[in-house]
Amino acid sequence: MIPPEPPRFRLGTRRSPLAMAQAEEARTRLATAHGIEAAHIEIVSVTASGDRIQDRALAEIGGKALWTKELDAWLLAGEIDFAVHSAKDVETIRPPEIAIGAVLPREDVRDVLVGAASVTALPQGAIVGTSAPRRAAQLLHARPDCKVITFRGNVATRLAKLAAGEADATFLALAGLNRLGETGTGHPLDAEAWLPAPGQAAILIECRADDARTRDFLARVDDAPSREAVLAERALLAALGGNCHSPIAVLTQREDGVLTMRAVLYSPDGAEQVEAAATFAPEDCEAPARLAADLLARAPAAITVHFSGPAPA
Repeated sequence: MIPPEPPRFRLGTRRSPLAMAQAEEARTRLATAHGIEAAHIEIVSVTASGDRIQDRALAEIGGKALWTKELDAWLLAGEIDFAVHSAKDVETIRPPEIAIGAVLPREDVRDVLVGAASVTALPQGAIVGTSAPRRAAQLLHARPDCKVITFRGNVATRLAKLAAGEADATFLALAGLNRLGETGTGHPLDAEAWLPAPGQAAILIECRADDARTRDFLARVDDAPSREAVLAERALLAALGGNCHSPIAVLTQREDGVLTMRAVLYSPDGAEQVEAAATFAPEDCEAPARLAADLLARAPAAITVHFSGPAPA
């Protein structure tokens, strides 16, 4: 008897080099977990709006939806079975028809500084390129003498801009560099001192909420510790009511089955900051909201103006 043909799936992804590397990682993990050939998972790529528009900050042109809207449309239309995203690029509030089917094992969450050995080693008045409000605020808090200019584009584009002398330094995510094989680029920053972005270094796989077949297929690669940390960080964002203009840094660590979350909110100019931490069980879904409430209660107006708080029930 001829064995049945393994089911085939269509994986949607952005067409950028890093997104394609993440899609390949997801496909390899799924194929290995199910004992099938990678060819049974077809990669379908799209050039996202966020990749097409490179001359303005993301917050000015539509926010994180520019990374997801094309893939969302394909997913809801049934043209793909699931989509692979960087967790930090996915809007906090998602359509109810879309579910997180899996979170892959999280990579190194640290940022990398390219152009200097450390933030303190940057020359006086250094020009630093970044399009991330979080990185800009962190830098200006530590080094108010520096000047921040907008740097957008993929890793290669930003490194090329740096090499061309458009800035003295820039920041990149270590996880992205590792996934691209760009090891040894820049200087990793201590995550305890320079907290990363919510969701940084994690890969989300989304599918239709009512697609039981695909949800079962994806469940085999879901990494529980990574999912717990990422969902806690997304819950914090939801309770803060942050957006692409809202500078927030968060580090979530797991030890002995318990999560410890440290979060810092900044004013965009870095002049003001407020910090809080909490330790809680992963199943305590309200803990991130309590942490958010504590932060907002103690934050000055220069910070709270950039956070709307929890959405009405």
